[in-house]
Amino acid sequence: MTGSNMGVDNKFPGKDLTEDDIQNKIPLVAKRSPDHRTTFECGGVEFGGKLVPVMAGPNTVENEELIVKTAIGIKKAGAHFLRGGAFKPLTFPYRSAKFFETREKGLEWLQVAKKETGLPVVTEVMEISKIDLVAKNCDMLQIGTRNMQNYPLLTEVGKTGMPVMLKRGFGNSLRDWLMAAEYIALEHDRLNQPTKIVLCERGVVAPHTHRATSRFLLDLQVIPAAQEITHLPIMSDPSHATFWQPWVKSMMLASIAAGADGLMLEVHPDPKNAAVDPLQCSSLEQFDDIMKACRPVAEAIGRTVDA
Repeated sequence: MTGSNMGVDNKFPGKDLTEDDIQNKIPLVAKRSPDHRTTFECGGVEFGGKLVPVMAGPNTVENEELIVKTAIGIKKAGAHFLRGGAFKPLTFPYRSAKFFETREKGLEWLQVAKKETGLPVVTEVMEISKIDLVAKNCDMLQIGTRNMQNYPLLTEVGKTGMPVMLKRGFGNSLRDWLMAAEYIALEHDRLNQPTKIVLCERGVVAPHTHRATSRFLLDLQVIPAAQEITHLPIMSDPSHATFWQPWVKSMMLASIAAGADGLMLEVHPDPKNAAVDPLQCSSLEQFDDIMKACRPVAEAIGRTVDA
């Protein structure tokens, strides 16, 4: 085991990574050599290789018909993973007919869509008590931006040994992000299993976001910056970052050009009537157009979006 670093000095923590951080505080997620790169398979899809996997689906698993229709549509367009939230965090505590969770029923519907299409599933887990339940109904566990530094949750998720997508907190540095990943990697290491973590950039807070309804900016620079330090695959989520569908396509293409190892996109059959985040959803037709545009960009840098 390489993750046992008892007595590590933390006298001078900063927002940027130091050589001491890299050597002593993130030994499991840091590169051991310049060409060190992790690849792993999840649900028959390879992460960290030539393929740039695309995850797509609605923010909320609203009902069975919607998630099945979405899964069929995104698979036809070339997606590799179905995403959708059964357990959904909201900034405020009030649920209504518009803002709701489908919870256990939503997980069941994700499984129906998986059986219908063969697409593997990624969905968010928000609390320790639900880890086993969510793990039984997905191929990859998602840690959302608000839980990136929920260290007890990261530890317990790591103990499952399952592949994990760790979204970057919208106010967190690269240092924070990689150290959060180390919590998961440490538990994989304790299980004597290879590290199966994919990092996902989903936008950071900034003084100006170019549009009143936007809250974040997509940090494309963090993709090459992270790849200098970690061997883990890096994904990009332009939907949440831009919060505005007309900008999603260009940011998808820019993410591929920047070297992203995967992409997440919010797709809904009827974006205007989506239960959550209608401004950022792409329709099935828009998603098909985006995938077609992605192919030549990926090919230009020696990658592919076609499995």
